[in-house]
Amino acid sequence: MKNKALSLLLIAAGTLLTSACKDFLEYEPQGTLSSDNVKSAANADALVTAAYASIGNGEMIGPIASMWVYGSIRSDDAYKGGGGVADLEDLNFYEQHNLTQPQQGGGLYHPYTWENYYKAISRANVALRSITALTEASFPERKTRLAELRFLRGHAHFMLKMLFKNIPYVDETLSNEEILTVSNRAMTNDQLWDKIATDFQAAVDNLPEKQTQVGRANKLSAAAYLAKLRLYQAYEQDDNNKVTGINKTKLQEVVKLTDLVINSGRYNLQPDFAENFLPEFDNGVESVFAVQYSINDGTTVGRLNFETGLNYPHGAPQYGCCGFHQPSQNLANAFGTDANGLPKLDTFNDAVIDFKTATVDPRVDHTIGIDGHPYKYNPAILFSNSWVRDPGVYGFFQSMKEQQAATSSTYKKQGPFIGTSKNIDIIRYADVLLWQAEAYIELGQPALALPLINKIRARAAASTGRTKKADGTNPSNYLIKPYEATNWTQAYARKALQFERRLEFATESPRFFDLVRWGIAEPTLNAYIAKEKTRRSFLSGAKFTAGRDEYLPIPQREINFTKGLYQQNPGF
Repeated sequence: MKNKALSLLLIAAGTLLTSACKDFLEYEPQGTLSSDNVKSAANADALVTAAYASIGNGEMIGPIASMWVYGSIRSDDAYKGGGGVADLEDLNFYEQHNLTQPQQGGGLYHPYTWENYYKAISRANVALRSITALTEASFPERKTRLAELRFLRGHAHFMLKMLFKNIPYVDETLSNEEILTVSNRAMTNDQLWDKIATDFQAAVDNLPEKQTQVGRANKLSAAAYLAKLRLYQAYEQDDNNKVTGINKTKLQEVVKLTDLVINSGRYNLQPDFAENFLPEFDNGVESVFAVQYSINDGTTVGRLNFETGLNYPHGAPQYGCCGFHQPSQNLANAFGTDANGLPKLDTFNDAVIDFKTATVDPRVDHTIGIDGHPYKYNPAILFSNSWVRDPGVYGFFQSMKEQQAATSSTYKKQGPFIGTSKNIDIIRYADVLLWQAEAYIELGQPALALPLINKIRARAAASTGRTKKADGTNPSNYLIKPYEATNWTQAYARKALQFERRLEFATESPRFFDLVRWGIAEPTLNAYIAKEKTRRSFLSGAKFTAGRDEYLPIPQREINFTKGLYQQNPGF
């Protein structure tokens, strides 16, 4: 059981506020507490806790905490996996790109994700209205809690914008009737970024650097999130999703905000890369902000994450379900290194990697289940090709970061499905370092990015203790070295930075969104498909269309509900 106050409070929050309404536009949380019956500080605080709970209230068919569905399998990192293309076919549609439709499978996945984020926004708005009406004297935490709610609302709007681009912005000043008049095209792309940024800026201005309860947003996590937003905003897009320029002023703001986080001394890289994926290190020095979960908390099931519960090895006796989220051959090849211990930036995918002979980045054995290699840091349990559910379609690799050992105190199986109480990190300190490095590179100062990237690589080189086999040897031939200052041009640094982000966050989901931000999704993914379909025939008809596939379609049911007020994204 996790010893952290906020996560314990979240247990009750899942049922504290409920609704029978079918659409987020009608969603007014009802039950024990609402905006109409909060009279005490304790009840007001409970509304804030419920707002925190809502950012983890996703489902397997409507995820909001883990983005593996939208950011990993839509990229070159992973295949859908599972029992063939018809098994959860909506995910196959996303992976194929050209099969994605506004309304899929009766509204599964992206329509539910849309709804779940707007429910989270509604909870934040209910709490904001309630607490704004209280005085500092009656509720001494008023200023801090209002800022936390702005942070949570900013997070939900940011994620929606990253997924759908054109979204309605809903704040606490709007009545239910007024919400029905807000278009998803009420603001330009840049105006919408700025509007969401006001929530994070309010959090930066009003939150303390340290909270007494772990898991709560603080000034530094808000600064990090605002840096992320400004980095995305810096890559200016036209109405057809084409990157038309990079805003240097926004990049300077990224540097300033990441400096605030880095120079605080509050965060650092975990000494071992593995520690980011083990529950005993939840809320550690690398976790800048995370969705909190718990188990053995006095409730029947616990507050568990089931969003990644389909992704365990199907044939492993300790798991049994369901074999989704399998790393691609392209990703496996990307971990190969050259004689200098550096990535093969241009040639990594020329041939299928042989893990028995190739030199590799150690992060591969933290990320991919490989035949004969220790699984989830247990040398007594070796990953086996026999565990893979449908190797004829999806090959033999299995994702590993989001999974926990069946013996972990955080692991629980409910029927065929699996949940864990391991936190989901929204921002890691490694993100902050690489965001700053990226800003420096695009500002024409690549030399300032070099030590930041090399710090990430140095940690990777030191992360081999937990991956060893029972005899103490490494399962792979590890060779990883820092980049040298010689020939560290802007163009080379940009390519190295983009590759480093892929290796560091492989299968954690940022990959697709990075490609879109950089404006290279179409060439990267169509080149990936062209090569990968010679290895995996299920991709034979896949195609990424620029100007369409960078974003998910607006759910058709939302367009119908607003009687056409919402406009569909281009191409759908």
